[in-house]
Amino acid sequence: MIKPLHVNQLYNHCDVEKFDFNTTEDLKDLDTIIGQARALKAISFGVGIKQKGYNLYVMGELGSGKHSIVEQFIKSKGKEKDQEKPADWCYVNNFEDPRKPISLKLASSMGVQLKKDMEELIADLQGIIPSVFESEEYREKKQSIVDKLNEIKKESFQKIKERAKEEYIAINYTATGYTVSPMSKENKILEAQEFVALSDKEKEKIQEKIKKFKTQIEHTAQDMAIQSKVQLKEIRELEQNMTKKAVDNSIDELKKRYEAYPNVVMYLQSVKEDIIKNAQDFLLSAQNALSAIGVGSASDSTIFSRYRVNVLVTHKDKESVPIAYENNPTYANLFGEIEHVAQMGMLLTDFNLIKPGALHRANGGYLILDASKVLLQPFVWDGLKRMLQAGAIRIESLAHSLSLISTLTLEPQTIELDVKIILIGNRMLYYLLYNYDPEFKELFKVNADFEDRIERNEQNSFLYAQMIGMMVKKNQLLPLDKKAVGRVIEYGSRIAEDSQKLSTHLKSLGDLLQEADFIAAQKKIKQITKNEIDEAIAQKTERSDRIKDYIYEEIQRETILIQTKGKMVGQINGVSVVNLGNYAFGHPVKITALTRLGKDGIVNIEREVKLSGPMHDKGIMILSAFLATRYAKDFPLSVTATLVFEQSYGRIEGDSASCAELFALLSSLSEIALDQSIAVTGSVNQNGQVQAVGGINEKIEGFFDVCRLLGGTQKNGIIIPASNVKHLMLKEEVLLAARNNTFEIYAIENVDEGMEILTGMASGKRDGKGNFPKKSIGYQIEDKLRFFADKSRQKKYKKEGGQEEKP
Repeated sequence: MIKPLHVNQLYNHCDVEKFDFNTTEDLKDLDTIIGQARALKAISFGVGIKQKGYNLYVMGELGSGKHSIVEQFIKSKGKEKDQEKPADWCYVNNFEDPRKPISLKLASSMGVQLKKDMEELIADLQGIIPSVFESEEYREKKQSIVDKLNEIKKESFQKIKERAKEEYIAINYTATGYTVSPMSKENKILEAQEFVALSDKEKEKIQEKIKKFKTQIEHTAQDMAIQSKVQLKEIRELEQNMTKKAVDNSIDELKKRYEAYPNVVMYLQSVKEDIIKNAQDFLLSAQNALSAIGVGSASDSTIFSRYRVNVLVTHKDKESVPIAYENNPTYANLFGEIEHVAQMGMLLTDFNLIKPGALHRANGGYLILDASKVLLQPFVWDGLKRMLQAGAIRIESLAHSLSLISTLTLEPQTIELDVKIILIGNRMLYYLLYNYDPEFKELFKVNADFEDRIERNEQNSFLYAQMIGMMVKKNQLLPLDKKAVGRVIEYGSRIAEDSQKLSTHLKSLGDLLQEADFIAAQKKIKQITKNEIDEAIAQKTERSDRIKDYIYEEIQRETILIQTKGKMVGQINGVSVVNLGNYAFGHPVKITALTRLGKDGIVNIEREVKLSGPMHDKGIMILSAFLATRYAKDFPLSVTATLVFEQSYGRIEGDSASCAELFALLSSLSEIALDQSIAVTGSVNQNGQVQAVGGINEKIEGFFDVCRLLGGTQKNGIIIPASNVKHLMLKEEVLLAARNNTFEIYAIENVDEGMEILTGMASGKRDGKGNFPKKSIGYQIEDKLRFFADKSRQKKYKKEGGQEEKP
């Protein structure tokens, strides 16, 4: 018969004597990342390859430190000498079409320099241009133009006046116009009485003359108006020429400074042309400055805002490649936005109100995003894919694109996109995207899968200790002595659910260290010891124990019926695990089986009432196959058996109880009682082999706790699969009970071994003739099934013979 496991098999203790340090203060910082060689190799490949579509999806369990590891790895890559310096990006005014601002690409830190140079240029020109217009040269040239027109006017009107005088017509020019009057032979203006005294013929001649000269004056006035326009044009040309002379040196100097950037040179040329066209703005600015002394500066005026440089993204000259992480990837936060300001009841905007997004800040480097957050934000996922495919960032108003507002907006020139996107998420999300989003597999060709667990060996245990030391320093916690470090390593195996593995779930380890630090601080001690680690674990468990305590209380009060003493036919204690997210615990569940003559096979009551999941249903079907193959090879299986989890009202899933269900079924068929002090967990296959299950530690501890609650120091035990032994990391109370032989754990490989432990009888093996020994469990089961088969045949015979079949 199988013997109980030795206590040393129930827990993998950390041998702290092999550590060559006293506290974590003695440990050097870890210069590598434990157990993630595969993932790091994938990240290195994805970061290194420059072809389109090789963005990364980093997957693993939440809390495994993916974010920090990825960022740390990329920062180290970004400092390499062969990395290209990131570019600055600016938006400037498009003087031909202000609705379409122009994007400029410059070397690192040159964007800020351009902004500064433009501010200085405009400030200088605000002084230079007005001084040019106050110069003697400008005044003389302008006066010459004015005098020229005045001379033409004077000469033209004088000629008319002289011709009129020859015909005895007087023309006098006034401030408001002119007068035309008849004159006498003595060149005196006729009085009204004198004019009236003239004959009608003379009057008519005089009126025709007056009309003629008025017409000549009007034609001359029209010619002078044309000449005035010519004069204004000449003055404007003069102003532009004078302005050109004023700005040429300053702008040409800037052109030379930025000659390596053709787009900047073109922009400076357009600035020059606009300043020349709008020189009056600088004169008005000077006048306003004089009238506003003590109130404000002319440079504060929005009149010159069109010459500003909107530095969207800038980088320090010695900065490594940009690395950005966007925690809230909304459309605006990721792709940038165009802001508006309210003026006179209207929403207005210009290129100065264009704001960058995370894509702009990460351009030329790496952008880290949480996959689930990106997918939850409206339109962001489609927008990201669209821009990656286009290789350009387009800033657009989402509200405008959806026709939610009709306000005039901008259409900024696109910005070249050269970025490596690193999506971080879980495995399920990766497989869903890969299978159902055709574009995903074209854009994210590299996946880096983080290990949840690493091998627990001497080397990794020391590296784990170094990692613990780094976490302590990073969070400014009290140092741990080596026994405390050993206990944390053991805890790493417990949450990994494997005594030969260590969990890489850094968040769980970090939480434990901080909680232990808090306990140590309350005790006013200078080091964290094993006691503080144990207390932190115990307190964490206690905080989540409400539901477990409630279930245990109901068992103790016999509201939930659990029997841990004596023997019963067709009844066994299985063990269930309740998972509450951050906490799981086990508790026993009574499983019963009833068998009788029939044709229905094994009836899963949970399935009949739709409380059974597909994995559990599969386990039940395997039992049917095992039963027929093992015990009814040469006759039909004529049995109806019902299996049920007593007092279970929720959904049951998984096959980890199939072994216990089979034992209850075999007990009912053989009518051999099972020991109720021993619980069972494990799944079974068609050949009767017992297979590993999950939550093994919680199941053992759950049954142990209930046994102590119900039976004090009575001897109890549990049967587990032999393949689960390597997963055992049991709590100290269970180890103590095992050491004192009051709680025994049996590891079995097949069904026969389990039945022997539960019944104290031999399962029996078939002899050369294919028969079981008479006093074996196998014999009694086969005998019952053969009896059922014979009865079934007899009923069938009587029915076919026409005799009435008795119920």
